[in-house]
Amino acid sequence: MTEQRVIVEITNNIAHVKLNRADKLNALDMPMFIAIRHTIKTLRKNREIRAVIVSGNGDDFCSGLDVKSIMKSPMNMLKLLFKVLPWRSNLAQVVSTGWQAIPVPVICVIQGRCWGGGLQIALGADFRFATPDSSLSILEGKWGLIPDMGGTVALRDLIAVDQAKKLAMTAEMFNGEQALALNLVTEIAATPLEDAQAFALSLMSKSPDAIAANKKLYNKSWKGSKGWALFRESYYQIRVLMGKNVHRKIYNQTHDVEQHKPFLTRKKW
Repeated sequence: MTEQRVIVEITNNIAHVKLNRADKLNALDMPMFIAIRHTIKTLRKNREIRAVIVSGNGDDFCSGLDVKSIMKSPMNMLKLLFKVLPWRSNLAQVVSTGWQAIPVPVICVIQGRCWGGGLQIALGADFRFATPDSSLSILEGKWGLIPDMGGTVALRDLIAVDQAKKLAMTAEMFNGEQALALNLVTEIAATPLEDAQAFALSLMSKSPDAIAANKKLYNKSWKGSKGWALFRESYYQIRVLMGKNVHRKIYNQTHDVEQHKPFLTRKKW
């Protein structure tokens, strides 16, 4: 049952992750939460992949929490919210925050409904490509709840606090164009999946170690002290220079395409 909730296909070193519950608008039940967590753990260990594209099967990305299914058992909420260490992600949060632990670009493709938990998942990606008419909402307020699936971590880096409060308090719905104006999506496209694929392929000519180092550098240094940011710049650059892929990139940059050498397996980042 868990395996059916998420489909993963790796083609040309790009991992295509598809939420697979189209008959329920890809709503999140317990098997879906568990399947997403398992997918993130598996992809994090895969040093061959160069990008991850997350989408939903059918017409919608994810309509949020399957309230009826989750509320069938009181233990479900305990399993979702329980954590040993308060500052670590629980099961509900890791489906959003976990994508940042994968050292490759994670691109979320939004079409149809992207509500509540669905939006929290999307916010955890590095990039979001959406259709102009997609429907987004921090929907938890409709049920008398607050957003608690890790999206707050990403939201604070994307939009002003007054806009975040407004969206969370009203639970209003907005389309892809409005999401772009709010800086909640990276790009608007009529064919977001194809555009995400093209973007992922364009990154194939870049060193996988440089890509991984960039992601880690900005994730750790966007907030915090100037001193630590400067330290990480130098330290990560040394790690990149000590690898072999930087030399492959320099060689490829100075030779014709027919002479290009393939990149080696990414270092552990």
